[in-house]
Amino acid sequence: MPDQDWGRVLICGGTDWVRLGKKNAKSNDETPDLAEPHILRSLANVKIVSIHTSGHACHAVLLDVDGAAWLLGRNVSSALGLPSQTESISEHAPKRLTPSELGAPPGTKFVHAACGRNHTLLVDSDGELWTAGVNTVGQCGHPTSSEVATFKTVAVISKAGIKEHVAQAAAGITFSAVITTSGKVYTFGSGEKGQLGNGRTGERIITGNKVAFEVVSDPIEIEGFESKVTQISAGPQHCISLDSTGLVYVWGYGGYCRLGLGNQVDELRPKIVPNFAGNKELLRGAIVCAGPSNSVVVDRQGMYWMAGKWKNTGEGSSGSPYSSFRYMQDIMACKVTFVACGGVTHWVITDDDDVEGQVMTVAWGQNAANYELGLGPDEPKSATKPTKHVPLSGVDVLELAAGQNTTFFLVRPNEKYSDLPRHPEVDNVPETCVECGIDHGDDGPEVLECEKCDAPYHISCLLPPLASVPDGEWFCADCEENPGASVGAAAKKLQARSLKRKGDPPSSPTTSKKQRQ
Repeated sequence: MPDQDWGRVLICGGTDWVRLGKKNAKSNDETPDLAEPHILRSLANVKIVSIHTSGHACHAVLLDVDGAAWLLGRNVSSALGLPSQTESISEHAPKRLTPSELGAPPGTKFVHAACGRNHTLLVDSDGELWTAGVNTVGQCGHPTSSEVATFKTVAVISKAGIKEHVAQAAAGITFSAVITTSGKVYTFGSGEKGQLGNGRTGERIITGNKVAFEVVSDPIEIEGFESKVTQISAGPQHCISLDSTGLVYVWGYGGYCRLGLGNQVDELRPKIVPNFAGNKELLRGAIVCAGPSNSVVVDRQGMYWMAGKWKNTGEGSSGSPYSSFRYMQDIMACKVTFVACGGVTHWVITDDDDVEGQVMTVAWGQNAANYELGLGPDEPKSATKPTKHVPLSGVDVLELAAGQNTTFFLVRPNEKYSDLPRHPEVDNVPETCVECGIDHGDDGPEVLECEKCDAPYHISCLLPPLASVPDGEWFCADCEENPGASVGAAAKKLQARSLKRKGDPPSSPTTSKKQRQ
């Protein structure tokens, strides 16, 4: 079995998880807005295979090669499976969670995840679905309650009474959807805008002018698909999915023409999008993505199509949304391989025509208040047209996950990646070798800096000692033993170790691996 493709994590945008998206939310030194992609130090030596968030979420789930989930961000109503008293999990020290900690059999891995506004879905390698967070309308798949405080399994049962195995998950604000290994779609939560796809909203007057809608807490199978469903994506109140033949289906809230059906009518059942239902194979769908007020389809020739509202003025705005799917002229020459939609951001990964074998990341979006486009500290926060992401030039981006106010990138480590800034900055790092405490100057042994904590080591002081500086990434033993640990804690440990030495000579600058390169 081939090794799983993996990468390192970059982050840009807001990090004040508790206040993101709220009025008068201001960044500070402890929770800054990152104006360009930064290497996330806490996970700098963790091999991540996928990142999951959504345009209506301020939290994220990152899955590693061992099948563990790393959780970070806002924890309102136990969205991350922790007690509500814990308002958030810092990106500096993500919470590591394994299926075995939840009671799954040994060897089980997490393979997929989804983030709603305040709830989270995890899918394991046995096809079990785990959910936690706000559950006022059954969006966690359990009988309605204020919240599901810890991750619990949800049984997905077919009409024939057979247990289905879940393969993928998606989450809106008040509902959830999953695809099973058999290619069926199940939904649960609120049916207010038809997002459950079961043909009804259940709207009814309960008292005075108060209206209630159908609540489904047990996953129900959605019908109307011609073939097995292979992809699904959820906006706040709508869904878009793709079947094995390339047919694209939409349902749910139709406001701003986000369903791409030429109107603003809510669709209560999955409906085929005519643009991608013709006989030409290249015009069938290959990738689907739901944004906050839009939907995106990439066809089989790599062309990008969008419907709905995606900007503030002119065509594509609330006054003149794209009523049906239209290709984006600014990137029509690009062969798109990946797309994502954040709170106000839109992302594309495509081949870089200027450099063979490299990819180019393209981004745009208006009202990006927290630098979630990450175009740079001296660049505008927003971009009205698709633009090449210059800070990521030369960086091999595998995929990305766009949140409400924050963006995460999964990238292969290379020289360009190593040159990017790191988050957070580390203070009080020893300036002399951590092992011997001596600075031999330029004529002494070569010095290695840990890629995660910046601590310097003479290569001759390492156990075993090294003959030369190795190529690529290198991490010290302390960081290797504690993947995902807070870098601040590692720095304090190094500082304490340095202070314990007696007779340390005055420190002076050392020549590091990074400086020599």
